[in-house]
Amino acid sequence: MPKIILGLCTVEFELAGVTTLKDKRSILKSLLTRLHNQFNISTAEIDYHDTVNASVIAFTLVTNDTRFANQTISTILNWIEANYPDAEIVNQEIEIL
Repeated sequence: MPKIILGLCTVEFELAGVTTLKDKRSILKSLLTRLHNQFNISTAEIDYHDTVNASVIAFTLVTNDTRFANQTISTILNWIEANYPDAEIVNQEIEIL
């Protein structure tokens, strides 16, 4: 059986300047869609659904190489920081299974 590696990252954001759930959902929808399209990963908002200025998302990828999983997650986190400066990462957890 081939080796299967799952990379999972949970990211908690503080959303500066967001005052309505509509604004928050617009930002998150854009972020999640762009992550999926750019990196071919699965994404979802997993917590703080009704909190205006915070969110928790998760993304995952499947590969056969632990090093690739770690590099890709690091690249994605850097991409988020560069492309969504108003979404400040306040916590992140990375799991390689």
